[in-house]
Amino acid sequence: MSGVISILVALLVFSLLVVVHEAGHFLVAKKNGVYVEEFSVGMGPLLVSKTIGETQYSLRALPIGGYCRMLGEDEEEQSPNSFQAKSVWARMAILVMGPIMNFILGFFLILFVSVSAAGITFPQVQAVLEDSGAAAAGLEAGDRIVRADGQSVGTYGELYLVMDGCQGEDVDLVVERDGQKLEMTVTPTQSADGRWIVGFTPVVKTGLLAPRVDGYAQAGLGETLYDSVCTMRYYVKSVVVGFVRIFTLRAQPEEVTGAIGIVQIMGDTVQEGMRYSLFTTLRALANIAALLSVNLGVINLFPIPAMDGGRLLFLILEAIRRKPINPNMEGMIHFIGFALLMAFMVVIAYQDIVRIATGG
Repeated sequence: MSGVISILVALLVFSLLVVVHEAGHFLVAKKNGVYVEEFSVGMGPLLVSKTIGETQYSLRALPIGGYCRMLGEDEEEQSPNSFQAKSVWARMAILVMGPIMNFILGFFLILFVSVSAAGITFPQVQAVLEDSGAAAAGLEAGDRIVRADGQSVGTYGELYLVMDGCQGEDVDLVVERDGQKLEMTVTPTQSADGRWIVGFTPVVKTGLLAPRVDGYAQAGLGETLYDSVCTMRYYVKSVVVGFVRIFTLRAQPEEVTGAIGIVQIMGDTVQEGMRYSLFTTLRALANIAALLSVNLGVINLFPIPAMDGGRLLFLILEAIRRKPINPNMEGMIHFIGFALLMAFMVVIAYQDIVRIATGG
């Protein structure tokens, strides 16, 4: 029964992300007078469909994506309502709106998690650990870290991301203390679980609408909004760093999770969350959905054939050349890219199955 629930929850989350993404394409396409042939949730064999106006709305068997198929998107088409007949800027707007919608959804999910969180961790010093790099560098209680190795730090997660990549080397910090900014260099120390850390206990506050907890201050509206924006930025950075590791072949197999692995994670989340309450479960799932939504938005902006970013690259080339790329050639490139993408997903799915079977 738990496996069925995991699959159903994952289907609902995946469907939400796909519908929001494709709705971005759909709405801007309609606004620009493009004939939308099909709006599909899922890929592969057709399960059910309904035609309203000129558009076929479909539900397909494989919940691994979706699409908004527009007239003349991948082939020559003379109709004034075709995708190719619209200006370069209109086509760019249509393509980019899908990822933007994922970022918008991700932000509101993050905001929901923040306002209801039992604890929000800030990159601010509550106490300095003895014999740590923080103590040696002169960090004090109340100091707030605003930059680390040249990168903006708005959440504790962003600081963790920098520390995770420092490999034990010194980290340059910019710290805000009593309205002044101080520069200092910290030599990281290694925690018991092998992580590189600065060496301090961070400030933790309860969410704006969360129950009060003795000993913890409650985050204000400004702090909550700022934390949500910075968390969004942190998720984007995490996805970019992760994909750079994959493309440069530096990622370990256990670091890459596909649809099957995500279903397992959601199932574990539901099982663990329901030990406390339904609301706790929904908040945990919202956090996963936010990360997946941002992930989908970022991935689609990568210049990969068949993805929105790959199509945007062709439009940028068209704007520079002042004439379109041959639609048939572009369509073939996107088809090859899609085939390679499906092959990559099969490999990841196989790794997920092996990991689950071996208990990894």
